[in-house]
Amino acid sequence: MNNDNNHADSSRENNVEAPVGKGSGLNNMDALSHYLKSTAGAREGRAIPPLEKWHPEDIADMDLVIKANGEWWHEGGQMTRESLVSLFATILWKEENNGVIEYFLKTPVQKIRIQVEDAPLLINDVGIVQEGDMSWLEFTTTTGDVVRLDNEHPIILRAYNPKSDDTVNDAVSTEHTLDSATEAQVRPYMLVRNGLMALIGRNTFYHLTEIGELIEHNGETILTLQSGGESYSLSMPVS
Repeated sequence: MNNDNNHADSSRENNVEAPVGKGSGLNNMDALSHYLKSTAGAREGRAIPPLEKWHPEDIADMDLVIKANGEWWHEGGQMTRESLVSLFATILWKEENNGVIEYFLKTPVQKIRIQVEDAPLLINDVGIVQEGDMSWLEFTTTTGDVVRLDNEHPIILRAYNPKSDDTVNDAVSTEHTLDSATEAQVRPYMLVRNGLMALIGRNTFYHLTEIGELIEHNGETILTLQSGGESYSLSMPVS
């Protein structure tokens, strides 16, 4: 169950007042924060707004980077207010045009383009949730998303090739990282919502290897996880 995918009542969303006209200035950190907080009453809790129903024509840019280690940096400084980062994360949006992936903070009136070095979300916790006779693996991101491993939210391994100026942090590297920090690294990711992927942090991935079953086969390490009555296997190269 993905708690963050539960949209608030759409009729109340439609009643949210928003700045009008082009150049509404939401690419300013304070203006965007004020706007989101002023409209938060239209949603219950941290429910993700219906971003797919918003089609703003105005596009602006913000000097905001989500680093490869999950940190958010604005105008060269790290954003340390977790509540503000979590608030902005609720309007993260991904688009792909002609093979080019772009990330935005999306509002009804404006899309604000930001930069993402790797994945826009970071998973830092996993636990086993029991419902009746069914056990689920439930993951939590640093910004409050909760998602369970199932067919719609799979875990994948893929290569990440950091740029020389990307921030790489031990908190998110895994034992599958290659020797050179500038070479491709095999990292575990999970699909969360709206096409957004979350990197599974190192400690969380270690916990998964303890929860699941590890076997060696033909030069590969295979991790098998159980969730919702289904089995999910990850084949990892032996380091």
